[in-house]
Order: sequence, then structure tokens, then C-alpha cells
Amino acid sequence: MVNKKKGTGNQLLSTNEQKKRSGALIGAAFLMATSAVGPGFLTQTAVFTESLLASFGFVILVSILLDIGAQMNVWRIISISGKPGQDIANTVFPGLGYVVAVFIVIGGLAFNIGNIGGTGLGLNAMLGLDVKIGAVISAALAIFIFLSKEAGAAMDQIVKWLGGILLILIAYVMIVSQPPVGEAVLRTFVPIELDIYAIITIVGGTVGGYITFSGGHRLLDAGITGKESIREVDRTAIMGIGVASLVRIMLFLAVLGVVSKGVNLDPANPAATVFQHAAGDIGFRLFGLVLWVAGITSVVGAAYTSVSFLKSFSKKIEKHANYWIIGFIVFSTLVFIFIGNAAVLLVLAGALNGLILPLTLGSMLLAANNKKIMGDYKHPIWLTIFGIIIVILTAILGVRTLIQMIPQLF
Repeated sequence: MVNKKKGTGNQLLSTNEQKKRSGALIGAAFLMATSAVGPGFLTQTAVFTESLLASFGFVILVSILLDIGAQMNVWRIISISGKPGQDIANTVFPGLGYVVAVFIVIGGLAFNIGNIGGTGLGLNAMLGLDVKIGAVISAALAIFIFLSKEAGAAMDQIVKWLGGILLILIAYVMIVSQPPVGEAVLRTFVPIELDIYAIITIVGGTVGGYITFSGGHRLLDAGITGKESIREVDRTAIMGIGVASLVRIMLFLAVLGVVSKGVNLDPANPAATVFQHAAGDIGFRLFGLVLWVAGITSVVGAAYTSVSFLKSFSKKIEKHANYWIIGFIVFSTLVFIFIGNAAVLLVLAGALNGLILPLTLGSMLLAANNKKIMGDYKHPIWLTIFGIIIVILTAILGVRTLIQMIPQLF
């Protein structure tokens, strides 16, 4: 619902409204961050750290700067225009928004199948439950959130607390793994090895696909729009990237502490190796909890954001959005239970996901200087330049990835 007090300033909001607004801002940041920190995020970080060692710190540093550029562009334009991403894209070029929506939903569905699987694996590692039973229990918990009349506020609280738990658990493993912090700091600024592919992959994993729109659309639903909200939106966007990046940094240090001692990570589950080696059997149980938290928060984020892109197709979808979100989670769970990870779908979605960020961010940048969309707002040149760099880099990688993956589909 759009905020009727737009332009009046926060000082005129009641204490209760200020509390709700603050909760929505923090919730949007954690929704984006926890959507990024899924099972794939954990594996990605472990694999690149083992490959690049302390020099992966440089990859993280550069990716943080690019992530901020992408996210601030998207969130500013959504908030100031007061429109969701697909409507903005449709205004820039008729029909483009529907193309973007289809890509987002296909990618969101495929990755949600993987996220559901991650929750099952997490409960299996933590409690010894059957993976499919764990997946069903997790899906039921995620569905419970959207049965609430105040689903938005409930989601804000859930992702905030689970995100906090995630930070604490990974911080513990980082400390007990005793990483070479001095070496990590040095190589963050003076790397021995450079890997452009790793940088672009990490950027795509943090703000690619539906992820960067998750928090932006949450702000829109909370009515946080207009030029008077720019500072809040910017701070929240940076907070979201900051939380996701903090998790990445701590996980990087935890992995570095293990591999620097000569331990080889298990290719089948590299992140689990780190937790188990650092903290024994308790560490493996903690890994299960981390994987479950990462999985279920990503399930919530993927389902919420994917359906937010479907609202423009029909007023009925918009009116009954929570039921569509529940259906999305149920369908993802059924596919996981009866088909598995749907390898072909995941491969196709992975290839398409590489093209989503340049497509969506490119349309946002075109909208930034469109008076029909943005009114008299002037978009900062530095943000535009940041955005163009990211569009070019991710477009090159996206096309390259799609070409490489096509043979796997046949």
C-alpha cells in the first residue's frame, strides 16, 4: 500500500507508524541479504577461497563496491518512481517488463527448488532427519509466515532474527578456525592472484536475478517511496549489502583458517568440511543449522520476490499475493520431493540468471533519466557509471555462461 503521507516527512508520522517504517527498512535490508545468502552462496564462497586463498579478499572487496552500485541504482529508481521493476521496464520499452518477469520467475522457481533442498539437507545434518521430511517441515514453516494477516511485518521479523543467528554461528566458526587475518587483510589490497570470473560470479550471486529486487519491492509494499525517502533507501540498500558481505567475509576467513592448514575441502560439500574441521561434530551440526537458516530465508525471499513480479499480469494475483506465494513454495517443494533438484531446470535457470542482472539493471538505468517515470529527479552520474560498468561485465559473463551451458541441456 502506498504511503499517503508521502512528502510530509517522517516527523509527522505517529510513533507506531515510525516503528513500522523502521521495521520495514531493516526487514528489507535483511530480506535482500538473506535471499543472497543461500546454499549456493556458502558453496561458492568456500570453493573460491580454497582456489584463491587470501587473495579472495580482493574479490570480495571489488564485488562489494559493484554490489552497492547495482543495488543503490535499482532501489532508488523503484522507490522514487513508486513502481515495481517490471512496470518500470514496461514503461521503458513496452513488453520488456513481462520478459523480465518471466526470467525472474523461472530463475526464482529453479533456485527455490535448490533452497528447499538446502533446508532438507540442513535438518538432515543438524538432526538426522530424512532430507525430504526436513524439506516439507521447512516449507510448512515458510508457508506459515504468509498465512498471517501481517505477512510483511512477520517476514521482516523472521529474516532479521534468522539473519542475526546466521551471523553469530559463522562468526563462531571463523574464530575457532583461527584464520591468518593479517595475510587476509594484506591480500585484500595486494592480491597475488586476480580472477575476474570470480568477481562477476560473486556479484551475480549477491545482487543477481530476483535478489536485488527483493528489498526494493518490500520497501514499495511498505509505502516507502518518493524523493524524501532517498536517504533511508540508500542506507537500507547499503545495510543489505553490508550484512550479506559480512557473512561472506566471515565465511571467507573461516574457510581460509581451515585450508591454510593444508586441509582439502570435500568437493561434494566444501562448506561442511570447514565447519566440521574447525569445530568437530558440533561444527557439523552447526553447519546444518547454518544451511537450514540460509535455505529457509532464501525460500521466503525467492517466493515473495518472484510473485511480486507476477502482480502486473493480473489484479487477482495482486489481490491474493500471499496465496500465490504459498502456492509457489508448495510447487517448489513438490518438485523437489518427486523430481529432485530438476537438474535441467537448474542449468537453464543458471544460464538465464546470468542475463537477468544486465537486463534489469540496464532497464533501470534507462528509466533513471525518463521524466515520465522519475519526474524531476536527477540521478547521480556516479551511480549511472557504476551501473553501466556492471551491466557490461555481467552481460559478457551471462552470454558466455549461456553458450557454455547450452550443450548441457541436450
